Order: sequence, then C-alpha cells, then structure tokens
Amino acid sequence: MKKTSLLTILFLSGLTAFAQTPDEKNIKSIYKAALTNSKCYTWLEYLSNDIGGRLSGSTNAAEAVQYTKNQLESIGLDRVYLQEVMVPHWVRGEKETAYILDNKIKTEVPITALGGSIATPKTGVTAEVIEVQGIKELNELGAKVKGKIVFFNRPMDPENVETFKSYGGCVDQRYAGAKEAAKFGAVGTIVRSMNLRLDDYPHTGTQSYGDLPKSEYIPTAAISTNGAELLSKSLKKNPTLKFYFKQSCEQLPDVLSHNVIGEMKGTENPQNIMIVGGHLDSWDLADGSHDDGAGVVQSMEVVRILKNLGYKPKNTIRVVLFMNEENGGRGGAMYEEMAQKNKENHIFALESDSGGFSPRGFSFETDDENFKKIESYKGLFEPYLIHSFVKGHSGSDIGHLTSKTLVKAGLKPDSQRYFDYHHAANDKFDAINKRELELGAATMASLVYLIDQNGILTK
Repeated sequence: MKKTSLLTILFLSGLTAFAQTPDEKNIKSIYKAALTNSKCYTWLEYLSNDIGGRLSGSTNAAEAVQYTKNQLESIGLDRVYLQEVMVPHWVRGEKETAYILDNKIKTEVPITALGGSIATPKTGVTAEVIEVQGIKELNELGAKVKGKIVFFNRPMDPENVETFKSYGGCVDQRYAGAKEAAKFGAVGTIVRSMNLRLDDYPHTGTQSYGDLPKSEYIPTAAISTNGAELLSKSLKKNPTLKFYFKQSCEQLPDVLSHNVIGEMKGTENPQNIMIVGGHLDSWDLADGSHDDGAGVVQSMEVVRILKNLGYKPKNTIRVVLFMNEENGGRGGAMYEEMAQKNKENHIFALESDSGGFSPRGFSFETDDENFKKIESYKGLFEPYLIHSFVKGHSGSDIGHLTSKTLVKAGLKPDSQRYFDYHHAANDKFDAINKRELELGAATMASLVYLIDQNGILTK
C-alpha cells in the first residue's frame, strides 16, 4: 500500500476546508438564476412602458392586476388568485399651474397636487404667502395665516446617511400640513418636495384632511425643490408677494380592485405561511418603476426562481402584490382581514418597497431571539455584498399582519438615489439598472429560502 504524501494530505484537507455547505450551494444557485435567467426586468419593462402609472382605481391599475396574474400563472404555481378590495379613486385632472407674483412679475414654478387634495376654484387661488419650517411653527403663528397660503419649507436633512430617516423627519408637513393650516383659516398650502437634491421635479404623495368637515378642506400641492428655494429667496426680498396656483383634482367614488396572490404549497407545514410582496399601485406622474414596480417584479421573481430550481418549500410561500399602498393601504388591510377570517398562521413576511437599487441588507421587526438567529445567516450573504441586518421598519403593507409569532422584514437597497425619483415624474423605467434589480430579487429569494429551511423561534 502506497503512503499518502504530505502534499496530497494538504490538498485533500484544503478541499474539505473549502467545501460548500448545502445552504451556500443553494444560495449560489439562487444568485446564478437571478443574474443569468431572470424575468423581473422584462416584467418591469411591460408594467412601466406598456401599462404605465397605476394609481388606485385607474384602468392602468386594473390592467396591471390582470397582467401580473397571468405572469404568475405562467410560472406554474400551485395556486394564483385575486382578492377583492375596494380602493379610493382620486384623479389629478388637468396639469397644475403655479407662479410667483412679485410686483406684477410672474415667475412660473413646478407644482403637483398632493394625493387626496381638493381642486382650487376654477380660476385658481391667489394669496400672500407665509413660510414655515413645520407644523409646530404653523401652530405658533395661529390666526396670522388666515387668508394666506402656508408654505411648508422644511427640507430633508442631508446629514443622515439613511435617507429614509430624513424623509420621516419632514413628511408630516406633507401628510397633515393642509389639515392643520385649514384650522387657522389658510386658503391653501404649498409643501417643499420630499427630495434631497435640487431639481425641477415636484414630488406628489398622500395627504389627509383627517376629521375636518369637507367644507373646511383647502387645496394643497408640492413644489419642486428648486421652486421652493426660489420662493423662499423671493419672500425674503418681498414678504408681501403673492402666489398663484390652480389644480382640478377630484375624489370619485371607490372602485373595486384586487390584490394578486400566487402560492407554492408547503410540503411539511402547509398551514404556516410565508409571504413576499410589494405594492402594485403607483402614483400617476410616471411609471412607478422604483416605487413600487421594482418590488412587485422582485417578489414575483422570488417564487419563479424557487420554482425553476425545483425547490419544495417546507412552509407555504405566497407572493402578494398589494393594491392601494400609496393612498390608503386598503390592500394590506384586506389581506390581513381575510387572513384573520381564514384563521391563517403567518410566520414570515418580506416586503420590497424601497426601490430597485443595489441591495444592502434587511430591516427586521421581530424579537431579540429571532433577530439573533437571523443574524447568524450574515456570513452566507457576505459573498454577495449584503451586510446590513438591523431592526427597523419592514413595510407598510405587511405592517397590517398580526399573527402571534411573526417575523417581518424589509429589503434595504442603497437609499442615496431613491428620493431623486420617489413620487415624481422621473420615476421611469430608464432609471432602473437591470443588474441591481436582479440582485435584489436574489437577495430576497435567499432570505426566504433560509427562513423556510430553518424556521423561526416560537414562544
């Protein structure tokens, strides 16, 4: 019998040391499938360029429901179905117009009506302007804003590396500014767009009049960041200048729409449900490619990858495309209502609603024990440059879920460019990078695979 040389022993031990675990092999297969044989980019191109903006209640939203249902059926899932939900139907009407009126000189500025706003009178609104940095300053002024247009000009804080923190720090003036200003007799509000850069794109978004009687509603619009800078500088020179804006938006009766759901039945614990999803609706100014067409097609890609790899999930995996996240959240609420009615047990939910940029990790809503368990997967993601596992907000739609033992997660892409496009007319398909989109889908599929394989800790 020949003696094994030292060189051979070292070689064989090296092979053992670098041998991949089953999880490493499967995750590698998931990333390979996403980067070489995905359909998410093609799906998004159709959603964006052939269908377009998908505001709740619109014909485009209805077309998107049927398109995504058909595509999920083509994957060969165990079940694909629609879930009825009544949604608000707000329409923008004619393109908004606005200008600064300073000593009879008119300077046009870009604005867009905020979702849910009423129209101005047909001749528009003209009034003096009071600039404030937020609702607190508005309340301090009180009756001084009567008969005037309140201009909310608190910018997103550039100091935060996490741009969603900056967004959260000033979005209250967009959401509740009109309601609060109306209490003091203001005739309208103009809100600085939620955008870190200076440009000419006004960013829309939802707003609420709360419990105000309809007779007290006032029109409200967002102004581009360049427009906000100009208005603020002009006010410093001439505090008595006036502002004019006109918009013709309207709230119509609610419309029947649908959540779109596809399902892979679990082989061991089919009663335990895991969901991955995004919201199918978008604002109407553009295609909604980043918000949230990207999340929709990434979620569809997750189940397509797993299906094509021949994966047999232990738990039931659903892809859920929620309707009406942008201006009502009724799709998420209806999904939870039906889950409660059917006594379903959800153990995991993953949402993608932060754009189609390069994935960086996940944020989790869970207890310490499950977070610690999930953190142990970080080494499996490091070869793919996924490193951020933090506790935090998961997603608006899955936020409705209330199963007793449930881990919620949100995909965290790089956020530096997200608010350049968020709710604006430039959120189009050409802003999407194919490879970044696919990497996000692969990252989501990998987490779904790991949770399905290893389960969650229950009390």
